[in-house]
Amino acid sequence: MIEQNSGAPVRLIRLPEVCKRVGLKRATIYALMGDGKFPRQRKLAANSVAWVDREVDAWIAERIAA
Repeated sequence: MIEQNSGAPVRLIRLPEVCKRVGLKRATIYALMGDGKFPRQRKLAANSVAWVDREVDAWIAERIAA
């Protein structure tokens, strides 16, 4: 498993979990990504993408702090 600087394994999450965590619909998430205001997904395979959970959590923390 891939590790980032903190030493903890990187966890990838799929779109349904991203939607549940941030409380936004798919279209809104993709619109925010297009504006550079939401973490980008990572391509896993030809028709498969996921997000790094820490990046999504950091985005949520920024919203809370703002």
